[in-house]
Formats: sequence, structure tokens, C-alpha cells
Amino acid sequence: MIAALAASTLLFVAGILVNRFIHNRYQLDIVVEPAQPSQGGPLISVCVPARNEAANIRACLGALLSQTYPNLEIIVLDDRSTDSTSTILEEYPGDPRLHILHGSELSEGWAGKPHALAQAAEASRGEWLCFVDADTFLAPEAIASCHAKAVATGADLFTIMTHQIMGTFWEKTVLPLVITALGVGFSPRDANDPHKPTAIANGQFILIRRSVYAAIGGHERIKDRIVEDKALAEAVKWNGYRLIVADGRAVASTRMYTSLPQMWEDWTKNIYLGLQGQPGLVFLGAFGAVVLVLSALFLPVWPLLGLLWYLDGGSWAAILVVLEALTIWGVVLYSRGNVAQAMGISRWYALTTPLGAGVFAAMMIASAWKIISGRGVMWRGRRYNPSRS
Repeated sequence: MIAALAASTLLFVAGILVNRFIHNRYQLDIVVEPAQPSQGGPLISVCVPARNEAANIRACLGALLSQTYPNLEIIVLDDRSTDSTSTILEEYPGDPRLHILHGSELSEGWAGKPHALAQAAEASRGEWLCFVDADTFLAPEAIASCHAKAVATGADLFTIMTHQIMGTFWEKTVLPLVITALGVGFSPRDANDPHKPTAIANGQFILIRRSVYAAIGGHERIKDRIVEDKALAEAVKWNGYRLIVADGRAVASTRMYTSLPQMWEDWTKNIYLGLQGQPGLVFLGAFGAVVLVLSALFLPVWPLLGLLWYLDGGSWAAILVVLEALTIWGVVLYSRGNVAQAMGISRWYALTTPLGAGVFAAMMIASAWKIISGRGVMWRGRRYNPSRS
């Protein structure tokens, strides 16, 4: 009896501490609030890579053409799209701020997105470069507000975490867990600390000084990196420049996925690239996935075990085990509910945590298998093998 109670109490304390650690890593201390632009201001070149973005490009361009910032040029690089993206872009003639470019064939040794952004940057003239994904939609004050905050914080590269638009059940079940996991691995607060090596950026919106971009070698320096945003942040911070990660949810929104298959393709790719080339992390990633699934399954079983023990004569010790288990459940559901509410979805999605954890764990295992088997990953219709990543 004492051993069972001690084990339960140990798990209870560990669970409280782990939950607190996990849910206190995603700290966005710098917040971008909508602000009106000042008069004048340097030219900002907005560079949008568009590969098969027919579903998003109209909304993205509409938002960019509605920006209140007065000194802006918009460069859209059609990256050899095979859908109707090119046809849609032909609907936007005449605006002097907008320049439509057609990308060249992917060069040897380059990943797709760095290749597209390098071409757009080369055609730009701005003192600042602003890289915006085609599935990201800016509020009218977004660029003015982010530029003002970048100047105020002394940033050389300024990036924001955007509001994630989630319409489907699977988005609302899996994506909040993915965001939490990213915060554990890459704390925004650590990224903003110039004394710590952590460097991250959100490729959905990056604002960088042209002089710094040129000094670090631009996208050519990171030409083979599929996760080019993190690589760019590392190049900036590790060369002594100022990196700032801010909360931009009030001024920008992104719809990354519309289905579970899209989410699976993207995050197995991202996890693959995080683990690839590091055998120890491959093992730890797969092991962590198994632990994640077992933990998600054990949480609902824990109070049931205590109840069965009580019915079998466990007395006060069994009741204490049940209370510990229910308390952990309450703490986890409260924390996950807070995450859901912050992401603009119902707190009830906290109840899907075990399911979401299982899907996320499956992504980790699939990514580890792609590395072990040497199969590489598919992204935007292009296959990337380990030798290229």
C-alpha cells in the first residue's frame, strides 16, 4: 500500500512540475499593437514567395495592398506554380507598388523557398526587407506597427508569431500541442536574450534590415535549408546582430492547413529536419514519442486504478491516489484550456489532448523512420533527401 501511494505521489509532484515547465516556456514578452504610421519612413520591400497558392494569394495581396505604411513595394515571386496562382496574379495590373516576378527553375543545391526569396530580394530596393508567406494575412497597420516596434527595440531581424486560423477539428486538436512543443524547444524569451544562443524566426513574417541581410550573405548562405526561417535567425544572431521575436497576433493571421494530411506533411518535414543528422536526437525523439503516448493514455487510467484499488479495500490511500490523479487531470486540462483560449478556440478542445498527443507522437515516429530509412521528405511537390538538407 505504501509503495503504491508513494509511486502515485511521486508521479503527482513530477506531473505538476512538468506541466508548469511546459506551459511557461512560450513567453512572448514583446507585443505588437496596431499603430498608425509616422510620416515618411524608409522604403520597405515586401517579398512574397508563391508556389501553388491559389487558395490564399488573393487574400494575401489584398491585405498587403491595404497597408497604411506609406513607403512600400510588394514583390510576388511566382515559384513555378502548377495551379492557377499565375492566372490569379494576372488580375493585378496597374498598381505601381506591385511587381510580379516569375521564378527560374530550381538551381542545384538550393531548397525551394530560399531560392524564391533570394530572387525576390535581388529585385527589391528597400532599406528593409519584409518576407511574408502567401498564407499570411496582415491587418492594415501590420507593417507600420512592426517597423515601429523593430526600430524601438533596436532589432536587426524582427519576427512575429501570428494568430493561427484553425477551422477543422484536427487543426484545433493537434496545432495547439505543436505550438506548445515549439515553445518548449525554442523559447521566444531565450531567443530575445542576446546572451543565449537560441535563435528562431517565423517565416510567415520576417522584417530584416537590408544591410544585415547582405552582411550575412542573404538566402544564398542558407540556400539548402528547408526550414530557412530558423537558419536565417541563427545567421543573424550568431553574427552579433539583434534578433527580436514578438507577439504579432493582433496584426497578422495565418491559415497554415485545411486538413490533417497537410499538417502531417508539414510537421513530419519540420521534425525530420530538426532530428536529421543527429543520431542521438533521432533515438530521443522516437523514445519521447512513445513516452508521450503512454503518458496521454495513462492520465485517464490513473484515477480508474485508484478507484479499483479503493473498491478492493484500499481505504484512505486509494482515495488519495484518486484525488492526486484527478488533480493532475484538472491542472492539465486547465493549462490546455488556457492555450486553446489564447489561440481563439473553445476551451473544450483541452479534452482532445490525449488524441492530439497521439497524432503528434506519430509524426515524431514517422520523421525518425524517414531518417533511418533514408527516404527523405516531400514538400511542395519536391523531394528533399538527407544529403540536401
